[in-house]
Parts: sequence; C-alpha cells; structure tokens
Amino acid sequence: DEEGSESFSSAFLGRADSVAEERVGDDELIFIRGTESQRSQSIILRGANLFMLDEMHRSVYDALCAVRRTLESKRVVPGGGCVEAALSIHLENFARQMGSREQLAIAEFAEALLVIPKTLAVNAALDATELVSALRAYHNAAQTDESKESYKYLGLDLFEGKIVNNLKRGVLEPAMSKVKSIQLAAEAANAILRIDDFIRLNPPRQEQ
Repeated sequence: DEEGSESFSSAFLGRADSVAEERVGDDELIFIRGTESQRSQSIILRGANLFMLDEMHRSVYDALCAVRRTLESKRVVPGGGCVEAALSIHLENFARQMGSREQLAIAEFAEALLVIPKTLAVNAALDATELVSALRAYHNAAQTDESKESYKYLGLDLFEGKIVNNLKRGVLEPAMSKVKSIQLAAEAANAILRIDDFIRLNPPRQEQ
C-alpha cells in the first residue's frame, strides 16, 4: 500500500460454490465449481493411450476453432460443396460475357473450384462425377430459374450419397473461412503464374 506495508484487498478474490481436489486417473486435479464468472472452462480428456488422446485433442481443438471462426464471422454458409458449386456456375456464366482471353482464365478458375466437392465425394467413396454433375445442374437451375431459387442451398450428403439442403440439415461453415480460403488459393495461383523462369537440377549420372 501507500505506507509500504503488504496488504491484500478482498475485492481481488473470486467466489465459488466448491473447491475440491479430486483424483482423475493417475493425477490429482483441483476442481472449482459454481464460479460467478464463466469466462473460462476446462476440458478434461481421457483415453486408453496417448495416441487416442492426441486424436481427441485435435478433434476438440478443431471444433473450438470452428466455433471461434463462426463467432468472429457472424455469418455462415451452407457446406458440402454448396458454395464452390454455386460460385463455379456463376463464374462460368460470367466468363461467357467476356470477349477476350480473360474468359479462359475465369473458366479455369471456375473448374478449379469443383475440386472441393469432388474431393469430398472421393473421400467418402462415392461417385464424384455423378454427384458433382447433379450438384452443378441444381445450382445452374437456381441461378437461371427464379422458381428454383431454393436450390442454392443444396450440397452433398456424404452419408447417404445424394444432394440435400444443407441449410436445413445444419451443415454450415463460417463465411470468413470460406472467403479466406478462396482468396489464399487465388493469391497462390497468381504467385505461381508470375514465375517466368526456373532452375532444373539434372539427375546424377549413373556410372556404368
């Protein structure tokens, strides 16, 4: 304090219903329950071995990051390749309006966006060609026919192998993550296209 002596104010103390030391597995942990402030929480993971714990930790971390991104973005978009298919159709239609060689670049970018739904289908052991073709047809109808505007929410259902309304299913992604991924992909492609020279290392000669 001002007089130079040690003092402690009770205003810096928190309140809790109970503070207890409990044994969890081989460790002694202190549990604080019923606190006035709920700003922080602890998650205890238990598994049979370190490998399972690492997988559980990675899954929980990814889930928390998705929640954080969603809260930061404050907007979500349908998942399951919905955004990529819709954007691909939109860019293809836009490319047809171009009268220069830019049409080719836009068309290739639109085709590259379909890698996402194709990869999702392949990883689920489904027919990627058939599913992506059907998804493109739905989104083309959504952008050309006003009576089928509800098709814009359609995406892949990897469990049943069909096209469903992912907005109603609750399959959503943070809008910020989707925008950032497309921006970074475009920047990476531009950086590669700017390279006008390269160095090639000849393979070592094998002595006969």
